[in-house]
Amino acid sequence: MSTLASAVGTAAAKQVRVTERELTVALVDGRVVSVPLNWYPRLAEASPRERRAWVLVGPGAGIHWPGIDEDISVEALLGGLPSGESAASLRRWRASRNRPANKALQPTSRRSGATKSRRRVQAARG
Repeated sequence: MSTLASAVGTAAAKQVRVTERELTVALVDGRVVSVPLNWYPRLAEASPRERRAWVLVGPGAGIHWPGIDEDISVEALLGGLPSGESAASLRRWRASRNRPANKALQPTSRRSGATKSRRRVQAARG
């Protein structure tokens, strides 16, 4: 096993900070890893509140942002790997953010529909 593989294999996140420009992850062993935020488009486009709402995956093997469905592994950070999300997947995610989720149903205009139906019936009767 190489030294790099050994260092990556034991790395675990303990703290995360996201600014307008970078993602910074503090590791349990004392290292701090910072990468440009634009490496992760979902995170870059997230609101400050969404960026702060992260949880560690397992014992710190990765970080998950539930509000934007983003997962970043410590291994990828240490390897210098930006997001591998496809352009099509990112477009679908952006489109889903523009749709109102669980929008309350609006009342239908039953009265106007019922009135039209009555008018049709009356017109048919002569």
